[in-house]
Amino acid sequence: MSDSITVISGKNHIERSPEELASSLNTKRICAYGIVQGVGFRPFVSRIAEQDRITGSVCNKGSYVEILAQGTKKELERFLDDLTNHAPERSAILKVDTRELQEERCFDSFDIIESTHEKGEIFVSPDIAVCPKCKEELFDKKNRRYLHPFINCTACGPRLTILDSMPYDRERTSMGEFPMCDTCFYEYTHPETRRYDAQPVCCNDCGPEVYLIGRSEHGRDAITETRRIIRDGGIVAIKGIGGFHLSCDATNEDAVSRLRRLKTRPAKPFAVMARDLGTAKRECEVSPEEEAILDGHQKPIILLKRKKGGLLCPAIAPGNPNVGLMLPYAPLQLLIFTYDDSIEVPDCLVMTSGNISGAPICRSDEDAVTELSSMCDAILSHDRKIRLRADDSVMDFYKEKPYMIRRSRGYAPLPFMMSGNMRGQVLGVGGELKNTFCLGTGSLFYPSPYIGDMADVRTVNALRESIVRMETLLEIKPEIIACDMHPKYNTTYAAQELARERGIPVFPVQHHYAHIVSCMAENDHPDPVIGVSFDGTGYGTDGTIWGGELMSASYSGFKRIASICPFTQAGGDVSSREGWRIAVSMMYGLSHDYDEMRILAENLGLCSEEELKIQLTMIDHSLNCVTSTSAGRLFDAVSAILGIRRISTFEGEASMALEFAAEEFAKQNGGKETTTGYGLIPGGHGFILLDTERLASDIAARRLAGEDPGELAFFFHQALSDMITRGCRELSRITKLHTVALSGGVFQNHLLLSLCDRKLTAAGFTVLLHSLVPPNDGGIALGQSVAAMTYLMNGKES
Repeated sequence: MSDSITVISGKNHIERSPEELASSLNTKRICAYGIVQGVGFRPFVSRIAEQDRITGSVCNKGSYVEILAQGTKKELERFLDDLTNHAPERSAILKVDTRELQEERCFDSFDIIESTHEKGEIFVSPDIAVCPKCKEELFDKKNRRYLHPFINCTACGPRLTILDSMPYDRERTSMGEFPMCDTCFYEYTHPETRRYDAQPVCCNDCGPEVYLIGRSEHGRDAITETRRIIRDGGIVAIKGIGGFHLSCDATNEDAVSRLRRLKTRPAKPFAVMARDLGTAKRECEVSPEEEAILDGHQKPIILLKRKKGGLLCPAIAPGNPNVGLMLPYAPLQLLIFTYDDSIEVPDCLVMTSGNISGAPICRSDEDAVTELSSMCDAILSHDRKIRLRADDSVMDFYKEKPYMIRRSRGYAPLPFMMSGNMRGQVLGVGGELKNTFCLGTGSLFYPSPYIGDMADVRTVNALRESIVRMETLLEIKPEIIACDMHPKYNTTYAAQELARERGIPVFPVQHHYAHIVSCMAENDHPDPVIGVSFDGTGYGTDGTIWGGELMSASYSGFKRIASICPFTQAGGDVSSREGWRIAVSMMYGLSHDYDEMRILAENLGLCSEEELKIQLTMIDHSLNCVTSTSAGRLFDAVSAILGIRRISTFEGEASMALEFAAEEFAKQNGGKETTTGYGLIPGGHGFILLDTERLASDIAARRLAGEDPGELAFFFHQALSDMITRGCRELSRITKLHTVALSGGVFQNHLLLSLCDRKLTAAGFTVLLHSLVPPNDGGIALGQSVAAMTYLMNGKES
């Protein structure tokens, strides 16, 4: 066939006559939206085009991937089926637009062509844990990437944290500083290889290098010395994908205790990295659902039940039946555990965030030297720059589903897509604690990686820097900035400064309402709900401190209808850490009898007589006092009354200990759900109160009568869930709503969550819960941004 045309797609040779080409070929323009960048999507398209006899091209457009596909009708049908049903595991196709092209030319190959940039919806891939194939190559002595600390391929490696701008190509990442060697370049440019179009591709000859800061050890010597220090009971700061960790032997009580002293972290649990899945199962109970994510491509920290007989030392999580455990997700971490030297490194290591308490995680050598040098014996770093911090994600499980505690590495900035026709661009700067921010454009809302607590100016600076970088990556220019209502929060100041600089308005959103909207948004539930928002503290619209609220809520507003009983919170910030102060305030509020309170405080071991005198003086004279309905402080007070925790050394410590005591009692005694009889009382002007003041007083009386603290802790959870259920029934009678959203940090408490969920469901309610958005303050930025977008749309339409 001398006049035939050979169309080449990869290795396929398709011979057709000119007449056949003219009459039987169709051309389609296919646009795929979603996580289709940085996950090997273009090489995947090239491979299926080869197998399905398709010619044309694929191009990364920044906001989507464009495919020009030419073939017969059957070939194109097969190609589209493969495209949507066999996409790379790490990708997430949200939509595919297809249209016919009247294309006169005949393509003679299928090419990946240079990326071009167009505005539109943008989807940035999170960082992806090292894949099994790369792990196998890492320890294969015959492989040229044997023991390469930065091994990656099309299916794994850093993404968000090395990205400068979109579209995702090497020259727009921090890997652009490392020219590829000839062999890596061949792999990068040839579709038959695993590293075809893998942007961070490199090897031992052309990639980044590890080194010990301020010392002579580089490369292999640096890794060996790090392993020796850890084996000998020392502490090393190790640069990861999104920041530094502080690491030591998790089985060595002395090493872990020393790290606690140096980090000024007396009791808050440390995260542990286990060498492999078998080690994780030796230390903890791991369900099939937990295992799938623990050993998946995201590899978050997962809160797991500890097994008896494990090797982890008690100082890892004092008094806590759980441990936050993860598996290695970066090649360098695998090499810390296993290397071809004679050093035996323990199979469980502490891997806690490398930062000063309250500051953001360190990401540069300068940060690490300044902030971490006093906490460790050496700092292992490397010269691949981190563009955007990404701390480890932390996940719990509820009903065999993820229940996120901190959403960051591996998940951010995957967007939440809302139904309905939302329009505009917004920024929600998030909460003062556990800060993340959220950028919204149209129906897409992108929560950021975890930033930290805003009390430290370094964290505020990190917030501003991260906002600008994410805005650039996502090409979002906010028209309005949402923030918390509290006038003295650093996030409020930051929002006001950004708004002034840009000439756009600030939109304050009440804290507990933002919690409820975040739950609604995650469930894509645009209809009004009854919101139960229980957390530590938030600024109320009446100028008091809220924290245990029931409301009717929609995206456009809320009405607070009920709360727990108000109490005087005396002592300022210290009262949020010292539950005995709240216990004194609650019980004194009932009697206002000094002598009676003195006897109670003494018999319950709440405080000294001098401490009591100062506390009651503040209450009597309204010195450093606020009115509060904080559910978190209620938990702290009951924990103090029961002698479980009088003072917290970290946020939520007393509440967690109360929950653990209740769960242990239920486990040992087969605790059954009962109706306790506690309900609602009038609050005046139609407002409703949960009878929590009487509950706390009754628990104190029963404790003095000698009842078991664990049993009373369990009873407290039962009674509070009863009151919440009765409150929701009353709100349903008033509002005619039958869907309840549960949000706020208190609902990290599994016992309360499960009791409320079951009782509300039994009462006929549809219950909305969180899953991949934290119920704590790490989730409120989503609620802020959705409320701001709704306000923006309503303003434009009016």
